[in-house]
Amino acid sequence: MRAQTHHQLKQDAFSRVTIRAAENTAHWTVEHRSTLIIAAVAVVVIVALGLGGWYYLNTQDEKANLEFSQAVRTMETQLRPAGVPPQPDSPSFASAKERADAVKKQFQAIVSKYPHTRTADMAHYFLGVTAVDTGDNSTAERNFKGVASSSNRELASVAKLALATLYANTNRTKEAIALYQQLIAKPTASVSKVTAELQLAELYQNSNQPLDAKRIYEQVKKENPAGEAAQLATQKLTELK
Repeated sequence: MRAQTHHQLKQDAFSRVTIRAAENTAHWTVEHRSTLIIAAVAVVVIVALGLGGWYYLNTQDEKANLEFSQAVRTMETQLRPAGVPPQPDSPSFASAKERADAVKKQFQAIVSKYPHTRTADMAHYFLGVTAVDTGDNSTAERNFKGVASSSNRELASVAKLALATLYANTNRTKEAIALYQQLIAKPTASVSKVTAELQLAELYQNSNQPLDAKRIYEQVKKENPAGEAAQLATQKLTELK
């Protein structure tokens, strides 16, 4: 029972951090859309942690997982208000950059020491997220690309989503469209078809391609007549009139 409880606590912690990372990576600008994306991305952690007993019995993966948990805790460490000195019994950072540098070091250590583990793939993903947070787009792209080509299909799809959003936010529209279309054609439990469709539709809308955006929003309404996706598509169609 204690082992199960420990596993659940780690799963919950991973889920919280992944949700926050997804929000930071995507720079969501549409109200309500985050609910759809967050729910999808959180699945990755659950899938990764439920791969089977062999994963936790393997010594290298156990060590990598422990260090990953520590890096997760670092990501959640609070920032101190300006002028407030650190407290020995309460870990904190003076700035977001200081925390990001510490997180980067921890995730990079996992990648270097345990390069062939599934945990290393997740560490690469979070290195990409951290790079986005610090404005290092080239490093973010390199890490997301590496994860996107990994054998972990669920995590790979989330990395493609993050990479597409990075391209969209840096005016690499054609590359972003290509990735969104890939995700639409081959959806996963972590990135559904409707998630990718809504992202692509918004990209078209922001790129002054209203007809393409309208076509996708109407398709979303048709395929998802009830629920938040249809409501969001209806709202966006109203904006396009």
